[in-house]
Amino acid sequence: MSEIPNIDIEAGASQMGNLVQFLLWIAAKPRTYAETMEAWRTNCPRLSAWEDATANGLIDMTDEESTVRGEAVVVLTEKGRALLASSK
Repeated sequence: MSEIPNIDIEAGASQMGNLVQFLLWIAAKPRTYAETMEAWRTNCPRLSAWEDATANGLIDMTDEESTVRGEAVVVLTEKGRALLASSK
């Protein structure tokens, strides 16, 4: 039996579903910052997936996986991958 890691996340229980959905979307394929902001930007404080993910160290920006030279992509961190694995 595998043990689920203890991952401390600062997000309300009602926001966790949205946060997990955001992480699944990021994990599906490399997404540019512009693409991510277009799809997930909101002014609603109750839908703060981007802010929660960055504040909790679940995502990062890198140019290593970018298909466009000089354009960084949003990727999951180890902590973000662990949270997704524990949510299944």
